This record gives sequence, structure tokens and C-alpha cells, in this order.
Amino acid sequence: MAELHAWLTRQLEDRLVEPNSSLGSGVAYMLKHREKLTLFLRVPGAPPDNNICERVLKKAILHRKNALFFKTTHGAHVGDVFMSLIYTCELCGANPFDYLTELERHADELAATPGRWMPWNYRQTLAALICPHPPTPAKILQACRKDTALQGNSLTMVLCVRSCAWKAAKPQAATCIDMLSEYD
Repeated sequence: MAELHAWLTRQLEDRLVEPNSSLGSGVAYMLKHREKLTLFLRVPGAPPDNNICERVLKKAILHRKNALFFKTTHGAHVGDVFMSLIYTCELCGANPFDYLTELERHADELAATPGRWMPWNYRQTLAALICPHPPTPAKILQACRKDTALQGNSLTMVLCVRSCAWKAAKPQAATCIDMLSEYD
């Protein structure tokens, strides 16, 4: 940065750049605001731009424009709540539609323990509901000795049925199998 500063200074002092031109005014601006423009260099790992903040603000501004068309203040409040939920889900890497669907499906559990149903931890809560006691590697080896004819996914399915108290629904079985895949 010191070399750049020296070069910019030399450009203006030696009249290599016309001060009234666009390039000259850009060089003068850089020299005048050098401290503020290089502030990000003082913090290791700091991004040179603020695109993340701009992106978040853009969403809020877009929602503010859309909120002009709500008929009532209650409708605007509901829109604000959904906007907040959707953007929070996006930041956490959760699919907003899937998240809201699971909240509807598990309304009773949500009312009992709302802290376990946040966008950043609801997947763990779902996994605990579907398969509350996943088998340990020792239990898998024990089952292998008992059911020597079963291998791979068949064994996983048997272990899942033995160790989980869940209804025989295919989505739950698939989730339980996914949880046990590390033991295969």
C-alpha cells in the first residue's frame, strides 16, 4: 500500500495526470481518503467490501416497498413475521418451506418447547423425535452376530426397527436410516 501511495502522489506532483480529469480526481480522492479506504487492511480476514450487508439491506428495502400494498397493519405485521422467518431460514441454510411445514406438523411439540424449533436447530429436534435412541456401534456388532444373514441396508433397517420407537411410515424410516448411515 505504501508503494501505491507513493505512485499516486508522484502522479499528481509530477503532473503525469491532469488534476481536473476523471483519473486525476480519482487519484486525489484516493490520496485524501487513504485512511478510510484502507481500514479493512488492518483487520485480518476482513472482506474488502460490504456485499453481505448490502444484500441483507436490499431484502429489507424490497420488503418495505412490498409492504405498501398490505391492506391492514395486521397484514403488514404478518408479512414482517414471515419475511423475518424466511430470511432467518436462508441464513441458517434451511429451506423456509420445509421449516414452516415441519412447524405445522409438530405444533404441539412446538408449543411445549419453542426453543428446540428454531431454524438453526429444528433438524436435530426432528431427528430426536424420529429416532430417539440411535444404536451404538456395539449394538450394531451385537445385531450382526445375531442376524448374520442380513447385511448392509437390511441390517440397518432391522437395527432401526429394534432401537427406535417410531411408526412405520416411510419418511421416518428413511430419516432413521440416514441417521444410522455412519454405522454402516
